[in-house]
Amino acid sequence: MPHIDSWLDVTFWREVLRRTLAWAVHALPAVLLVLVLALVLLKALHLVCRRMELSLMRRSRSGDVKTVREIEKRSETLLGIFRTTGKVVIWAMVAMLVLVQLGVDVAPLIAGAGIAGLAVGFGAQELVRDVISGFFLLLENHLRVGDVVVVNGTGGLVERVGLRTVALRDESGVVHVFQNGKINSLSNMTLEWSAMVFNVGVACTEDVDRVMKVMREVARELQEDRRYKASILEPLELFGVESFDDRAVVVRARIKTQPIEQWQVGREYRRRLKRAFDALGIAMPVPHRAIRWAEERLPPRPAARAANGARCEEAGAAGARFEETGAQA
Repeated sequence: MPHIDSWLDVTFWREVLRRTLAWAVHALPAVLLVLVLALVLLKALHLVCRRMELSLMRRSRSGDVKTVREIEKRSETLLGIFRTTGKVVIWAMVAMLVLVQLGVDVAPLIAGAGIAGLAVGFGAQELVRDVISGFFLLLENHLRVGDVVVVNGTGGLVERVGLRTVALRDESGVVHVFQNGKINSLSNMTLEWSAMVFNVGVACTEDVDRVMKVMREVARELQEDRRYKASILEPLELFGVESFDDRAVVVRARIKTQPIEQWQVGREYRRRLKRAFDALGIAMPVPHRAIRWAEERLPPRPAARAANGARCEEAGAAGARFEETGAQA
């Protein structure tokens, strides 16, 4: 190790400067070239993703995919993961090339990374399972960003889809994160199209055919409204009488809508149907409740007490006379 005086020697600093300049002349251009190449690759990745997105949009217009909104969801989910994976690969290659230019032998690093990856693969089997499950979720198009799904009994809007986890936000604003390998049940309520099912109850005395006619007319007026015309895909489907009892007759119907539009359309249809029923005098079932008042046990009045006492005295005297007659006999 050099003595402290050597750090103050001008010759030492001249040697450091000479070696630095030599490295800069030989290695710095290569490092800059690698960085420029990385920027070019990132730009190419962006262009490829953009070209793929435009291609998918053209397919949607040609009729291969039902709606533009569906293809936007799918492209946003898949291209987001593709961009992230591409950036990781590009920057990993850049780091290795820069280390080579700096004179670092990367062969031991690659071998060590392989051994470490093998050890991590044995120790992180759950992580591998999550990644494989996430890959098939994306490949089979089970869910996309923007879908409303129910995962393991928890519903919400899909905010993020990754190879390892899926993030949902429910109507209260709470974010739920699920591991892809632990998703046991998945229900997608906004895949390609959605629907709102109505169970309309009316009084048992109403004419069911008339009720169904009113339901069709209200649905037709709603579909002709320019605010909801684009949201409704098909006219109202009337399934018929679903059930009836001593209180109500239930008629079931369904409206097919664009994804995520079923709740808005359903609320408006119920509002208009209630107004139509009120205007036509169609009665809806009203629950009845019978209430019985229990009689209070009040204390007897003074006159009643006196009368009761007199009756008790007469009964006692009669009993005494009966005993006396029996003794004489």
